[in-house]
Amino acid sequence: MSPKKAKKKAAEASSNVFSMFEQAQIQEFKEAFTIMDQNRDGFIDKSDLRDTFCALGRLNVGNDELDEMLKMAPGPINFTIFLSMFGEKLKGTDPEETIINAFKIFDPEGQGVLKGEDIKYYIMSQADKFTEAEVEDMFTNFPLDVAGNLDYKNLCYVITHGEEKESE
Repeated sequence: MSPKKAKKKAAEASSNVFSMFEQAQIQEFKEAFTIMDQNRDGFIDKSDLRDTFCALGRLNVGNDELDEMLKMAPGPINFTIFLSMFGEKLKGTDPEETIINAFKIFDPEGQGVLKGEDIKYYIMSQADKFTEAEVEDMFTNFPLDVAGNLDYKNLCYVITHGEEKESE
């Protein structure tokens, strides 16, 4: 392939990455990238990962673990690669509205919450059955409220956006 064609192909690939996300999401990823790029050289390297872990309170990250993380990237991790890696991880996730509509089947009044015991029963007895440990893990990550209900709208937001909605 000629250098001109290779450059065009790379440009097409990077533009496709940016079309996978809304502008607000791209801005959030850019902020995360900037935080992780501790030495501000435009790339996330082993030193940046180690510093990021330290900032998060994890001081004993081994070189092997960092090397494994870096191997997930097809090359040096600049912002475009960083964004494409998140795109690959998120690919296949249904849109938020689709997931919410699936939960609404069990919530005919449209309350936005479901009884934790009901959810547990359904996900342990239907289709791709969850194990008890998987259910407990889910409830650890998405705790039930004091009434024993799961806020499925927030759960759907986290699944599709990666973080909780800010209180309105």
